[in-house]
Amino acid sequence: MSSIAFRRRAQLAVLLGPVSLFLAVFFLGPLSIMIVTSFLAPGLYGGVEWSWYPHNYGRILGFADPMFEDFDPVYIAIFLRSLRIAALTVVATLLVCYPAAFCISRLSERWKNFCLFLITLPFFASLIVRLFVWVLILRPTGLANDVLLNTGLVTQPLDLIYTEGAIILGMVYVFIPFMFMPVYASVEKLDWTLVRASLDLGAGPVRTFLRIILPLTAPGIAGGAVIVFIPALGNFIVPTILGGAKVMMLGNLIEQQFLAARNWPFGSALAMMVMSVMLVLLFVYVVVSGRRGLDAATGR
Repeated sequence: MSSIAFRRRAQLAVLLGPVSLFLAVFFLGPLSIMIVTSFLAPGLYGGVEWSWYPHNYGRILGFADPMFEDFDPVYIAIFLRSLRIAALTVVATLLVCYPAAFCISRLSERWKNFCLFLITLPFFASLIVRLFVWVLILRPTGLANDVLLNTGLVTQPLDLIYTEGAIILGMVYVFIPFMFMPVYASVEKLDWTLVRASLDLGAGPVRTFLRIILPLTAPGIAGGAVIVFIPALGNFIVPTILGGAKVMMLGNLIEQQFLAARNWPFGSALAMMVMSVMLVLLFVYVVVSGRRGLDAATGR
């Protein structure tokens, strides 16, 4: 091995070593503990018993131990509800951020930077404080119902809070910056000469959007969808504050199992289910992105 190659490897080891050690200790370590705990039996008064017990997953998937516990379809219902709410959050944030990204990308540099600052402005305030502002807006005596009553659109207050709609609204509000940034990065790099050429050659606006604009901005859409979907699936702060006890999601269920029920193995199994969905999504995203990059490099 030449001295230059050895020096480069040494520099790479110095740069990546601390980060790799940090991830190994504070990410892979707790994750390994969670995986092991998910296959252990729950203790009678909390904690775990060191015996093989795969029925934690059985409570979710249908092969629970019939002597001590039963399969309850409510867990599948909560899982599917969480998937639905996370998917709707992705769609709603995309509908808000996609046209906004095009509008901002066409502004002058000064106004563009100002709008980007406004997008990130919510991060300067506490998430809990911002969510409780939505409680004041959506509650029966809140601003939204006052406006609807005063304008005569409704005759009695609507149940806006502690619903799935309130959770989706809160999720969209929280995750808009996470969707906007990757979408904006793709829109900013869009080659408008291809769009003008498509229009000049007779393609209408709809066909130009479907054949030119959408494929070129698809990487940003896919990246934003993954970045939003993963934290939305396991989020428990927004459902707790805006959903109350009426709408249970996976994040709330996991928190409940660890803190209230003290059933750490079952909580770990639920967390592993969420982690499995996230890993599958990341794997699909990496594979699709790699194939798209390969096709672009080979000119296909």
